[in-house]
Amino acid sequence: MTACIVGWAHSRFGKLEGETLESLITGVARDALDHAGIGPDEVDEIVLGHFNAGFSPQDFTASLVLQADDRLRFKPATRVENACATGSAAVRQGIRAIDSGVAKIVLVVGAEQMTTTPAQDIGRNLLKASYLPEDGDTPAGFAGVFGKIAQAYFQRHGDQSDALATIAAKNHKNGLGNPYAQLRKDLGFEFCRQESDKNPFVAGPLKRTDCSLVSDGAAALVLAEIDVAASMPRAVGFRANEHVQDFLPMSKRDILLFEGCEEAWKRALERSGTTLGDLSFVETHDCFTIAELIEYEAMGLAKRGEGGKVALEGQAAMDGRLPVNPSGGLKSKGHPIGATGVSMHVMTAMQLMGEADEIQVPGATLGGIFNMGGAAVANYVSILERLK
Repeated sequence: MTACIVGWAHSRFGKLEGETLESLITGVARDALDHAGIGPDEVDEIVLGHFNAGFSPQDFTASLVLQADDRLRFKPATRVENACATGSAAVRQGIRAIDSGVAKIVLVVGAEQMTTTPAQDIGRNLLKASYLPEDGDTPAGFAGVFGKIAQAYFQRHGDQSDALATIAAKNHKNGLGNPYAQLRKDLGFEFCRQESDKNPFVAGPLKRTDCSLVSDGAAALVLAEIDVAASMPRAVGFRANEHVQDFLPMSKRDILLFEGCEEAWKRALERSGTTLGDLSFVETHDCFTIAELIEYEAMGLAKRGEGGKVALEGQAAMDGRLPVNPSGGLKSKGHPIGATGVSMHVMTAMQLMGEADEIQVPGATLGGIFNMGGAAVANYVSILERLK
């Protein structure tokens, strides 16, 4: 591929008082351009990832990026959306603009403001990422959808409560060192494992610590054509960037297999000429702990039904066989929908440049990313490497 990441920016995730959707977008846009050392006049195209689905009354948001600098006026700007994979959809559109030859420098921004929305509307908005004719009345919203997935997995493969608590505890421990994370607290296995007033069941076997956070936040990348990147201070290249879309209704597939995730990983590894064992770490989409567990199997870390062993044996820990979510993942870092995929790419680029500080994976050379929209409907895998 011809695209490289040459600059980035990341806001703190969480309930951000005093911020607006516009200020989140413009803040990271400016900072990413500054980080890359690129002037706004050099940008050829702008892509904004913004899910919205009712979180913001401002539903025409592509041109908000232009508010970052008047010199962005008249640049092509497009908003893209693909549920919780919206950020990765924006990254992919930016890559394709460069691969096609129509752009040499693309500014990619992902943003969401969720915490200003009333709680009952948050659940309703998120449920729009499911197939409403089948799942529209699911109690507890999207958590209820994954609660049903977890329950079905338990019925097929046995109780996985210890494994889910281990995943939650791992990601919260990792997130402790991430300055951008929403919840920087090492909760520990026992707290995550036990039901309590502070950790009640939310849906099926999923407790509060099994569910990602409602967040505000933004992240941005500057993508450059490889020849342009050669003159930049930093360049992180794409060995692969794959997108696989699956059926929306869960009734049309075996939801416990995450077959779209599996296919996306297969294509990305083939395209990059690598194996899972070549990767230094993976950032994966842990919207719920059961998702991370099934993703272990779909990416090939474990056989079907044995994903729990990966967690329980510490294979995905920072010092394990393949560190998964060194950033703390969506569980700790937060999940502002449109920003998540862009954030995963920023965190991976920081790791590969050796700039991840307390969450640095020693000697990281290749990073994998899996970001999904819906229940394994939109599936994106990137494999990144440092070029300079």
